[in-house]
Amino acid sequence: MANFYKNSFYDPSTTDAVTLYTAPTNANAIVQNIQITNQSGSKNVTARVTDFSASTSYIVAYAAVTGPTICNIAKGPIILEESDSISLESTDTSAISATIALLEISRDDQNG
Repeated sequence: MANFYKNSFYDPSTTDAVTLYTAPTNANAIVQNIQITNQSGSKNVTARVTDFSASTSYIVAYAAVTGPTICNIAKGPIILEESDSISLESTDTSAISATIALLEISRDDQNG
């Protein structure tokens, strides 16, 4: 078993949901942080997890963010099982970005 720390970055060009990370079929992941950076204006940001086994998406975090500000919208760890994914969407694409920090736990010993 191997552990890999990873980041995934969000710099939207659309207000639709953007998938930032999908757990491999041989791994689980623990999302530790969803850090939103809003440089100006007011935006709503939504994080969703898609449960692959149930073919369903769930809202796991939501924030109304007025900038300039930086905030963490993950109020605790979020567990992703094999093939689950996490996505973000914002009501505006300008002056907003995000970083998701996670730990991927692979059943393989190869680099993830």
